[in-house]
Amino acid sequence: MRADLREYYSRLLANGYVAHLLMISGFVLAFFLIARLMSEKRAPANTFAWCLAILFIPYLGVPLFLLFGGRKLRKMAERKSPLLPMLPQALRRPTPHANGAVAHTVMAAGGCPPVTGNRMKLLATGEEEYAALEKHIREAKHSIHITTFILGRDDTGRRIVQLLAKRAREGVKVRLLLDALGCLTTRAAFVNPLRLAGGEIGRFMPMLPISSRRSANLRNHRKVAIFDHCTAIIGGRNLAREYMGPTRFKKRWRDLGVLVEGPAAALLNEIFIADWCFATRQSDEVLHAELSAQAVESRGSAELQVVASGPDVRGDPLYEGIIAMIQEAEKSIWIVTPYFIPDEVLLRSLMVKARAGREVTLVLPARSNHPVTDYARRHYTRELRRAGGRVLLYQAAMMHSKAMVVDDRIGLFGSANFDLRSLFVNFEVGVVVHSVPEVLAMRAWIDELTAHCLEAPSRVPPRRLLTGLAEDLSRLLAPLL
Repeated sequence: MRADLREYYSRLLANGYVAHLLMISGFVLAFFLIARLMSEKRAPANTFAWCLAILFIPYLGVPLFLLFGGRKLRKMAERKSPLLPMLPQALRRPTPHANGAVAHTVMAAGGCPPVTGNRMKLLATGEEEYAALEKHIREAKHSIHITTFILGRDDTGRRIVQLLAKRAREGVKVRLLLDALGCLTTRAAFVNPLRLAGGEIGRFMPMLPISSRRSANLRNHRKVAIFDHCTAIIGGRNLAREYMGPTRFKKRWRDLGVLVEGPAAALLNEIFIADWCFATRQSDEVLHAELSAQAVESRGSAELQVVASGPDVRGDPLYEGIIAMIQEAEKSIWIVTPYFIPDEVLLRSLMVKARAGREVTLVLPARSNHPVTDYARRHYTRELRRAGGRVLLYQAAMMHSKAMVVDDRIGLFGSANFDLRSLFVNFEVGVVVHSVPEVLAMRAWIDELTAHCLEAPSRVPPRRLLTGLAEDLSRLLAPLL
């Protein structure tokens, strides 16, 4: 009996030592993770949210941070191909006079310089964008490069895969890059027709296994299709029925795509090549050799500035470009976005402009597809309205468009939402529009969009207890989503 007791107490003591060692190890790991958090250039809300999770629920917060907490990967930025193509000098143009501060800010933070000689056309509906996509897939002579966050397992996704497979069989070089998380349910069998036809398929940063080269938190949210190195379709639409299709769909979201022809399309193709080679570990020399014989010619007079943003870019050119656009505003600021969760600098910049008498208008969906972001945005929209800004709520359907127009002289479109994830975590791409005719076309599109909006009441209602708690919790969780 005594021997049994001694063995029992020995095991208890040993377990106590193990538990003590685990606790100390957990605190040491949490200390280093928090030190890493503080050293990274993150939004304060993001840092605060992760610190709370690591300190108060370490058994959950520590593994979640290891899986999802990465933001900038220095070695990735060094390993990936440069995002600036070699364009003919005649197609380059110095920083524009009217928007020089914005263009210079973007370039200084790691973005491309503005290039002239482009033509752009807005694709306002999902049917219009699908028609343009199918047309250019059918007409491509040499190469089709497509990157998307979501490839729907529906009629739209299936039809696009079949079209791509047909062109691959005809000898066109087809490459399809899918984000591993966004296309998690899109099995290999769904895209096998393309692979069997000779097309290539890459998956961007698989969720597992996790290594120093990967982080489940870093997602490729870029949505671009490039044809023959000189024509591109870019915007917020994924390749799924909710976003686009050959015929009208009652539940289709309102979004924006843009057809770009000229040197800016070549810049977008360079971003694709860098992403593709990183995801597939192929050499970029092969892809560049394929394109060397394809000339990049002037297609119009639009002056565009391509801005890649994400862990593969040393700075935050898209975010800093947005701040510069706000700071340079003299009359009006229009922002269209499905989710509005800004950091303190972005919010304060808009509030200061509103208090200074500038017309600051934010266009949001009345109800988005993510209720937690709707709760999280309440604080920010309430503060903006108190400062004199307007908030318009789109009523017709889910509004997924992303655009910005300042003073009717400079615009921005692309894949990024106005939230912490898009601005600081995701791989994103945007295009700054410096030429006035194209900016005015964007403004006309916004005016048509606002015809389906209702303005939020000018009187800001007081917070209620339960909705206030839900709002605070959503704001706390939003930086982690």
